[in-house]
Amino acid sequence: MDLSPVGTLSPSPALDHPDLLAAPVARALASLPGAERVGVVAIDPDLADTAALSEAHQVPLEASANCVLVAGRRDGEERVAACVVRADTRADVNGLVKRTLDVRKASFLPMERAVAESGMEHGGITPIGLPAGWRLLVDARVLDVEVAVVGSGVRRSKVLLPGRLLADLPGAEVVEGLAG
Repeated sequence: MDLSPVGTLSPSPALDHPDLLAAPVARALASLPGAERVGVVAIDPDLADTAALSEAHQVPLEASANCVLVAGRRDGEERVAACVVRADTRADVNGLVKRTLDVRKASFLPMERAVAESGMEHGGITPIGLPAGWRLLVDARVLDVEVAVVGSGVRRSKVLLPGRLLADLPGAEVVEGLAG
């Protein structure tokens, strides 16, 4: 794998280190075209939050991508989506996300539910390996990140991958202006 370091994070091939990935993430990567371009790096779990990681490992915020889970209802049907945005932006949950999901109100998924249904740890949720049926909305600006730092499904590591690869995830929808 020829993946460059980001800040002081120097990745190893993710496929060679499934122990550093949540089970759904490892399963998803095993069948993802381009997975050989995905790296993983062990980190201190106390640094899993973006701001702490950025400061400790000199990772620019624009190189990190956050994945937030939201849900809303329309006609009695719940609609869940993962929104991936650069860490120097915020998902427009009450505007574009709400309109894209076609719901009256979009809210962040409660942490306990997000963890239980994703099979991932709080602070490590990633767009890779999400449950079938959840929409995956990716802000178009994330695709321009040469090497993006995202969660691995666990707090003790991070995944590094070309931002453009996020558009190739199953069900990914690239949305202009998803974040402000």
